[in-house]
Amino acid sequence: MKKTLALALAATTALASGAFAEEITEFRIGILGGENAQDRLNSYQCLADYTEEALGVPVKLFAPADYNGVIQGLLGGTIDMAWLGASSYAATYLQDPEAVEPVLIKVNVDGSIGYHSIGFARKDRGIANIYPDMKGKVFGFGDPNSTSGYLIPSIEIPQINDEITMVPGEYFADVVFTGGHEQTIVAVYNGDIDAGVTWADGQGNWEDGYNSGALRKAVDAGLVDMNELVQIWKSNVIPEGPIVLRRALPDDVKATMTELMDKLHERDPDCAYGVAAGDTLGFQPVTHKTYESIIEARKAKMGG
Repeated sequence: MKKTLALALAATTALASGAFAEEITEFRIGILGGENAQDRLNSYQCLADYTEEALGVPVKLFAPADYNGVIQGLLGGTIDMAWLGASSYAATYLQDPEAVEPVLIKVNVDGSIGYHSIGFARKDRGIANIYPDMKGKVFGFGDPNSTSGYLIPSIEIPQINDEITMVPGEYFADVVFTGGHEQTIVAVYNGDIDAGVTWADGQGNWEDGYNSGALRKAVDAGLVDMNELVQIWKSNVIPEGPIVLRRALPDDVKATMTELMDKLHERDPDCAYGVAAGDTLGFQPVTHKTYESIIEARKAKMGG
């Protein structure tokens, strides 16, 4: 498959090394948090190789410690492309509507383009649901800029019952930020917190960590045995976050990268699996309109 992609890009590579090199001297890909930095870099290395071949310039991967590192990189022009969550895209857009443009969205194996925030706990904790089982217990979020790891659950979970708030000590004994999806999963699995939220497509088998998402990546990495965990909550459908490109990039660069990402799944399924965090049908075009509701939710949260 990799050879096929190489051949497919060979015709453009010669042009790229001349045409693109005059406009950009390197291409920088940001990788949102969710798992440890080295694993993220490993998953994206194949994409970096293909990008370098397609554009004819050096490619650098950046895996900041938190979501805001990628957001600020896009806003400041030090990152050219990233796969953002919907809330991270909203954060970027609200700070500068002209900074990036969404071009592609991940497609699940059933053709849908949504995912869920998943609440989970250790099975041996005897927790079956958020209410009333989590009263007086410690609940974990991932990152303040995460859609499924904070924004959506912080809005939807209090709607379960009037008694539930996100103020530490009121319903939950404490509400903590773990730093990311992988950290939340490990913290729950190790018993450091009672329950938390992460993201998954909600398709496939629980014991596999579903088909794609942070749970699937944790299973693949050997971090957890899903049989030791239980699902205690699931959000409404959330639109998958977009692959974005800096608007200031040359049009031919943006077109080349959009095409490369769009065809990555059919050309190299293994590479696409790592980039997309599991089994998918690849990516398809998306526009800003898909994220208008998330942008409004984030604005309301910021004002609350």
